[in-house]
Amino acid sequence: MENMQFDNKRRIFGAIAGPLLAILIWWLPFEALSAEAHHLLAIMSLVAVWWITEPVAIPVTSLLGPTLCVLVGVAPVDKAFSNFANPLIFLFLGGFLLAKAMMVNGLDKRIAYGVMSMKWVGDSPRRIFLAIGLACMMCSGWISNTATAAMMFPISLGLLEAIRTMMAANGKVIDLKNYKYATGLMLMTAYACSIGGVLTPIGTPPNIIMLGFLDELAPQAPTVSFFQWMIWGVVAMALYFLVAYVVLWRMFPSDVSHIQGAREFIRSRVEELGGWTRAQKNTMIAFGVAVVLWVAPSVLSLIHGPHSEIMKAYDSHCPESIAAMVGGLFLFFLPVDLKKGKMTLDWKEGVEGIEWGTLLLFGGGLAMGSLMYTTGLSDWIGGGIKEMMGGQPSEILFVGVFCVTCLLLAEFTSHTAAINLIGSIAIGTAVSLGFNPIPVAVGVALASSLGFMMPVSTPPNAIVYASGMVPITKMIRSGIIIDIIGVLLITIPIVLLLVKAVVGG
Repeated sequence: MENMQFDNKRRIFGAIAGPLLAILIWWLPFEALSAEAHHLLAIMSLVAVWWITEPVAIPVTSLLGPTLCVLVGVAPVDKAFSNFANPLIFLFLGGFLLAKAMMVNGLDKRIAYGVMSMKWVGDSPRRIFLAIGLACMMCSGWISNTATAAMMFPISLGLLEAIRTMMAANGKVIDLKNYKYATGLMLMTAYACSIGGVLTPIGTPPNIIMLGFLDELAPQAPTVSFFQWMIWGVVAMALYFLVAYVVLWRMFPSDVSHIQGAREFIRSRVEELGGWTRAQKNTMIAFGVAVVLWVAPSVLSLIHGPHSEIMKAYDSHCPESIAAMVGGLFLFFLPVDLKKGKMTLDWKEGVEGIEWGTLLLFGGGLAMGSLMYTTGLSDWIGGGIKEMMGGQPSEILFVGVFCVTCLLLAEFTSHTAAINLIGSIAIGTAVSLGFNPIPVAVGVALASSLGFMMPVSTPPNAIVYASGMVPITKMIRSGIIIDIIGVLLITIPIVLLLVKAVVGG
């Protein structure tokens, strides 16, 4: 209830403050800026405040920004809206179709219960805790964090209810809303979904948004491939998960060493799934095709060299966005029942699986970032940040400031809003300072996924908070520990060492 009241006050404040700030900036003199950059700064201030405070939905604000830019003459309509057809949007679109097919055909639950039914899990509460986290993490690397949390949340609830019933049968009565282990399992469900998102470019919106910003704002930088992202994605995911697991288990341990009946509960759920269906097999085929096409460039590069003719041909005919679309469209052609005309995925199901709001958010963020670049506004902001850092800061200070800033902003708004605000500025400032923009871009993307303190930070946090089993104080306590360790001891070292080693520079 308190959280809802805070959200309402935040929205009301933003609805008033955003336009007032935009009007103020519009009338203030900025002699160093062109008229277009000055007007864009006013519009960006409105968009920024509304992305943070959400008086209207974030995708609506993402459409509002380019629309206002056309109305006041910052850019012509074709230029302002061109990024809504950016190829990376179709990388996301293909990923959404694959994720929807997994959900519709029950492949996601088969993977989740498959992990929890492994022999090593058994009836140990500690291993069940670990298995839930692993299942969430594995799914969210390929399916959206929100969809994974929505799927795993009832599974975790069902498991906790089974634990409560089993303990009651043995004469021990527990209240799940005040039970440490229940709080820990709920937090593990949420945190692991966010952590898994760092694995691939399509795992969570911030990853793909930052790759889009790199293409638009730093075309001179090397292109980051799907496989390259996974190199540091695997390392970051594993380290984040290890920290989260240790912190949560120490804070919310189980008071029993065995949960009688847990093995039977999980086994019964697996049996309910039955054998592999034709639709599930087809979904795996389509998914496998997409993964092979995503990884193939790295293999070809190793065999033939990054500048070979075969690599140029492959990049030209099968870029990563097309690979995603091939996998996604394949689902509409793989038959399940030819007599009934049933395919692995039908159009109605596919449309329902596409997160149109995320696509609009992505397009709007790229549009505003691109206009900041072309009008010179990003250079002006970057120059101001450069002076604040003493003229020529060290790269570690530069990366650290942007990673921490993005994390703090993500905690109190949302990771998508934070990345849209910080991403383009970070890349523009890196170019201004002569740094390779890829490490800071990756660092900002990874840091935005570390929003573990507040229910508003990520959809998975909000989902488990709604269970009533996660007191806000417990989320803040555990989240702040994981945040600090995650950004200072994992994110910054990874981008300054591993990312630079992979992409060079």
